[in-house]
Amino acid sequence: MPTLLVASVAPDIEPFLVILLGLDYPLHGYLHTFLAAIPYGVLIGYAMSLLERPLGPLYRSLLLEDSVGESSFLLAGVIGTLSHVLLDSPLYGDIRPFYPIEENPLYDPSLPIHEFCVLTLLIGALMYLIILMRASIHRASNSRDA
Repeated sequence: MPTLLVASVAPDIEPFLVILLGLDYPLHGYLHTFLAAIPYGVLIGYAMSLLERPLGPLYRSLLLEDSVGESSFLLAGVIGTLSHVLLDSPLYGDIRPFYPIEENPLYDPSLPIHEFCVLTLLIGALMYLIILMRASIHRASNSRDA
């Protein structure tokens, strides 16, 4: 889960740097293409797998760890970056998701992308609260049994 979260926002390092440094570079450049999102996601997944050991205790304390191996990190990284490109493409006309093709056939600002993201955030937050409550109940039950 931490890898998916990091990878789903990581492509926005590009517009952040363009704005921060005043670069003469497209706001949504190569990291907002499916072609670059895949190796970028693999790189993020690999980096997160290396960070598992030092960050593992934090992940476990937040009930965010459920890894089944390095491939899960790589897959989460790729899904995160690809989903970012997929969700941004309808919103911004300057994105070229199918680079080197210059057109953006996914551009449709009338799609309710923001609403979809808010809805999935609320669903995810609810699911996480349920996980936390179940863990708390499980710990309380175990402490009474001991």
